Amino acid sequence: MRIRTIVCGLLIGWMPVCLAEVEKQTIKALSYGNMLNWLVGLLLVLGIFFLCVWSMRKVNGLVVNNADKMRVVGGLSLGMREKVVLLQVGKKQLLLGVTPGRIDTLHVLEGEDCLNTDTPQVNIAESGFAKHLLQAIQARKGRVDA
Repeated sequence: MRIRTIVCGLLIGWMPVCLAEVEKQTIKALSYGNMLNWLVGLLLVLGIFFLCVWSMRKVNGLVVNNADKMRVVGGLSLGMREKVVLLQVGKKQLLLGVTPGRIDTLHVLEGEDCLNTDTPQVNIAESGFAKHLLQAIQARKGRVDA
């Protein structure tokens, strides 16, 4: 704590000296060459930034080849931050307890003990919004295919 106070005091005491040095120097007028250099540098940095963002999106979009061998069968929320998740891995099912700090295996189900062995079916709700969304998607596919 004492060192922090000393360092802050030295920085505050040194700042007026730095400002006085700046005032002594002659201020040069900005030329078009300087502005052009700054603009090219700025565009280069922004280009590199957007290239990195684009590449990160492409890398995160990659799909793992074995993703079909592992899937979440179901889950149940036990509170604000706790869950129980049933995970299908190959022919085994794992019952996992998930909290913000850790994931624990509660039980392993194999063979005949598995709770849900069939493949998941897409079940679209018969609400008005779901119907309109499905119609819009099909109409869009029809326009793209045509």
